[in-house]
Amino acid sequence: MRKILIVDDEINIGLLLSKFLTRNGFEVTSAISGASAMEHLAKDNYDLVLCDYRLEDTDGKEMLVRIKNSYPKTGVIIITGYSDIKLAVELIKLGAYDYITKPLYPDEILNTINKAIETQNALNAPISHTEEPQKEKSKTKSTYVFSDEFVIGQSAASKDLMKQILLVAPTAYSVILIGDSGTGKESVAKAIHLNSPRKDKPFVAMDCGSLTKELAGSEFFGHEKGAFTGALYTKIGHFEMANGGTLFLDEVGNLSYDIQAVLLRTVQERKIKRIGSTKEIDLDVRIIVATNENLQDSISKGRFREDLYHRFNEFAIHLPPLSQRGKDILSFANSFLEVANKELNKEVKTFSQEVIDCFLNYNWPGNVRELKNVVRRATLLTETEEVQTKALPLEISTYAKGSVYNLNPENEAEKPKVRDLKNAALEAEYETILNVLKEVNFNKTKAAKILNIDRKTLYNKMKAIDLDK
Repeated sequence: MRKILIVDDEINIGLLLSKFLTRNGFEVTSAISGASAMEHLAKDNYDLVLCDYRLEDTDGKEMLVRIKNSYPKTGVIIITGYSDIKLAVELIKLGAYDYITKPLYPDEILNTINKAIETQNALNAPISHTEEPQKEKSKTKSTYVFSDEFVIGQSAASKDLMKQILLVAPTAYSVILIGDSGTGKESVAKAIHLNSPRKDKPFVAMDCGSLTKELAGSEFFGHEKGAFTGALYTKIGHFEMANGGTLFLDEVGNLSYDIQAVLLRTVQERKIKRIGSTKEIDLDVRIIVATNENLQDSISKGRFREDLYHRFNEFAIHLPPLSQRGKDILSFANSFLEVANKELNKEVKTFSQEVIDCFLNYNWPGNVRELKNVVRRATLLTETEEVQTKALPLEISTYAKGSVYNLNPENEAEKPKVRDLKNAALEAEYETILNVLKEVNFNKTKAAKILNIDRKTLYNKMKAIDLDK
């Protein structure tokens, strides 16, 4: 069982985190000070330390340095009360896997913890390379493997997508996934990986949209201890983490031109060096990239390298928008309802016919991601066994035949009221961000400019309100 040490001087937060992580299969120990945390670390081995930045006897930065110096094989995640890109860069350089900003959200915490432990395990274990597939392997196996979030649809668009996935999966081709934001590109990338000869090797996802110049080299290739000021430990990069398996680069069109040049050289030579090292590491990595931009248009405007595009474009899959997948929308909705019930410990069983009408008639500019978000929120608001239109956002509920909103948009009587000021503020922020994203077809760069915030802040807010999946 994986062991986690929680360090937080707020006893209630530590208790809640401990209960949540225990329910999810971790062995958890809590400490309320930096001193007691170091005592626990001296007595036992932990896979991960989840440490609050502000402690009574020290701070997260000092704890991070002490842990990495004394227990380099232990991963560290810092919890902060605010989002600050300079602090994030500093913490990453000092050895933190990641940092999480308050308020804390269960899905984000669990996802970050699992990835942190996988990364630390990859660093602690020797890299193993993929062996050549055995020619004598049986070809009679006809079952396919998909992750939990992948929904197999029956529409013509879904069947065509499935056909392409199963066609390219057994090959070694690099793949470009092209589709609007929210169409499920990462789940398709996982499906390709899980049905390939590399399925027992790592699948590593990297978000290029939030990658800064300062962190790019370290994130791609890793670094050695002492490679630069603040490099207090050896860090394994995403390419090395994915060695033998599949590396998924999301929003690849957002990479700067100079980073693209370095990436091209790596893809061509199939070798990397960690920053600060002279040792070359051979790579055996399949690359899948995703974009919601027209890369050929970016090439003509000088924003994307044509030679890198052709390296990636050995096979292209266009993901259909949700609005073109017909009654598959209901398959997605039912799948998301099942997940939301487990997450919220509820027993909502179905959708009313009016809600079904809304789902089938709405144009879903945010695609699968938007539908998942709507179902999760509706499940939270529903107190009966059936989701009603009053649990839907106004812009969606107007698509119900004869609904109150459709007849009188000014009528707020049926709309669920939020009386708590904190939740009201979060709801208003959610609606503002979602509306702006819809206006710009979920282009995050444009959305950040309209919202007058930087891209990193937008990503953090999207994570907080679950718009990043």
